[in-house]
Amino acid sequence: MAQAASKTCEICVSASASPYCLECEQYFCENCKTFHKRQKVTKNHQFQSSSDIIPEGKSKCQDHNEDLSFICITCNTAVCSSCLTGNHKRHAFSKLRDRLSQLKEKNKKDVRGKVQEATKNTKKMEEGLKEFDVNLEDVIKAITAEGTQIKAMVDKCIAEMIVSVRDQSRREHHKLSKIIADSNLDLKAGSDLDQKLYELDKTRNHGKLLQSLQKITGDIAKLTITPIPEFPNMQYTAKPATDNDIKQLFGIFKISEVDKQQTINREREIPSPKR
Repeated sequence: MAQAASKTCEICVSASASPYCLECEQYFCENCKTFHKRQKVTKNHQFQSSSDIIPEGKSKCQDHNEDLSFICITCNTAVCSSCLTGNHKRHAFSKLRDRLSQLKEKNKKDVRGKVQEATKNTKKMEEGLKEFDVNLEDVIKAITAEGTQIKAMVDKCIAEMIVSVRDQSRREHHKLSKIIADSNLDLKAGSDLDQKLYELDKTRNHGKLLQSLQKITGDIAKLTITPIPEFPNMQYTAKPATDNDIKQLFGIFKISEVDKQQTINREREIPSPKR
């Protein structure tokens, strides 16, 4: 692999250079760099290793073929020293090096500010998302709890209805049992009279037989047969229930939507870094 040609310090023009001053755009040897960093005006200059610097030729003015060392603030364009006395005479200007430094600092400040803002916003959104998930679980628990409560109320209502049906049917059952018991008594009384008539058929005709028959006639007249009662009708009429009827028993949940404008995929024109 070919090695890059060694640089010479542009200050002392003798020693081998390695550090490169980004503000001055010059190569320094270690001694000159140390002296450079001691100067009040240049102590904050940033250095990089010459191996990390991409070699680029200095731009030349197309009109005068001189280095573009200044920037015309009025026209916002890079110019050479000859331009300052020509087309850009009396224009406001500054050194290109200073302007580049200002732009670098401004860009660093602006991008770091935006990164800080994005970091802050992302953190808040992540916290908001966590809170949203917690709220989701709370809503699900509330719906489940309400459903459990409604089920318990339904079970209680069913149990009470069954108790009421059993109590009322027990009373009617008792009445029917009493009527059947009375009917059995009538049946027994009739059977006894029938037995007496059977025995009297074997008796000779005499005066006492007449008395006995007359008495039985009276007993038969007194015998009343219990009529068949109208049995109570038992039925259950169900009410038609729909899913909507069930939903009406529950509360209502609401979820506010995210601003649609925030969900649109925006094409961001961020320049790719040079390679």
